Amino acid sequence: MTTIEKIAKAETLPTLTAMYLADISESRGKQDLFTAQAPQKLKVLREHALIQSAVSSSRIEGVEIDQVRINPVILGKPILKNRDEEEVYGYRLALNWIHNDHKNILINEKAIINLHKLVKGKIWDAGKFREKPSNIIETYPNGQSRIRFKTLEHQKIVSAKIGRASCRERV
Repeated sequence: MTTIEKIAKAETLPTLTAMYLADISESRGKQDLFTAQAPQKLKVLREHALIQSAVSSSRIEGVEIDQVRINPVILGKPILKNRDEEEVYGYRLALNWIHNDHKNILINEKAIINLHKLVKGKIWDAGKFREKPSNIIETYPNGQSRIRFKTLEHQKIVSAKIGRASCRERV
């Protein structure tokens, strides 16, 4: 039984709960109105969120692309110039898959491999489990570096594949 069903069956509703539900209902109405009246603004906001997500998430991995290439790579059908652009474009493809097909995506090994294939593009290890360390290294201006994030050892990844034997879900 959902929370809403439980509330609907309740004989009395606490005042504060009723106020919150009214606020949610009013906000939902405003969202529908805004969606109908300002689709172009929502499109721009959606694109901005997509760009920020792709650029920021890729930067964590040390992937950066030229500022003038960001919009064409993320929002267009670009001719990709280098590996960094391929990864940012792949991130966009992965987000598209998640946004467009989220109801059919089950979290299992097959889904994770598919996300990896999308993000990595045509690189040799796309959709494969890592075979060597892939630590995130931070390099300082003075040339020194340190491991910012230590990844799991390859042997542990192979032995901990996500429910491989029990994955019967579709993706």
